Amino acid sequence: MWQLAESAHPVLTDEGGAILDERTGRWTHLTPTASAALLLLLADTTAEEAAGQYTERYGLPAGQAGADFRTVADALTAQGLAVEEPVSRRGWWGWR
Repeated sequence: MWQLAESAHPVLTDEGGAILDERTGRWTHLTPTASAALLLLLADTTAEEAAGQYTERYGLPAGQAGADFRTVADALTAQGLAVEEPVSRRGWWGWR
């Protein structure tokens, strides 16, 4: 499962956005389409539903929406702003 890292704080709009990495203090700026993809990925929908909404919004072929989502997710993961597995919230004692 893909999600933003705990140290990543997004500021997203349909006109673009940015993500602050609190570990480094650096901002990563997003294009409007990357911001829209991230907004949909972070919504309470499945990746397939998000891709469908993205396809409708931008009039893209279905395969292109999936590829765009993967590009955004891969770029943010490579920068340490997202993780593939959920971040464990367990304390040192093993409880949640």
